[in-house]
Amino acid sequence: MGGFDDAEVPGAGFVLRGLVADDVGDLVQTCNDPDVRRWLPLPSPYLDAHARWFVEEWAPAQQESGAGLVRAITVRGRFHGTIDLRKADWRVPSVEISYMVAPWGRGQGLAVRATQLLSTWALAQGMSRIELRAAAGNDASLRTARAAGFTEEGVLRQAGVTHAGPVDLVVFSRLASDDPST
Repeated sequence: MGGFDDAEVPGAGFVLRGLVADDVGDLVQTCNDPDVRRWLPLPSPYLDAHARWFVEEWAPAQQESGAGLVRAITVRGRFHGTIDLRKADWRVPSVEISYMVAPWGRGQGLAVRATQLLSTWALAQGMSRIELRAAAGNDASLRTARAAGFTEEGVLRQAGVTHAGPVDLVVFSRLASDDPST
């Protein structure tokens, strides 16, 4: 089984780094944002205890098990969202990527740039396929996937869930062979 390095990945005007205790307040605020809650089936309300568990237990467990990697998207040291690799299959090798941007981080292209950066990094780590799934109707996430250079593959009917119930997921991918620089 493989695993991801605990890397800090610098981008243009932002850094992807591991989550820290100081991120808890911003994570709570982000996860209680109506735009985030519309598309993610998070606990309601999202409390400090939920954020501490995510930062202190869930994120480290993903990395330790080789299943994934969770990074904070930071600008000048402040939390602006999360981006993660999950469901890593080291035999294929493939992984899913997902992101969530804080209200104060929107409109800056952070989701696109972070998705490009982390997917390029994952390909350099030996992944051959990066998959991105976005709820049909989540126009911001669909735009992010396309702008980040992912190829739309199709729709998985009722494969996701929100607080409103099942949703279709649009599947995108980026392959190592899509980019001759990897």
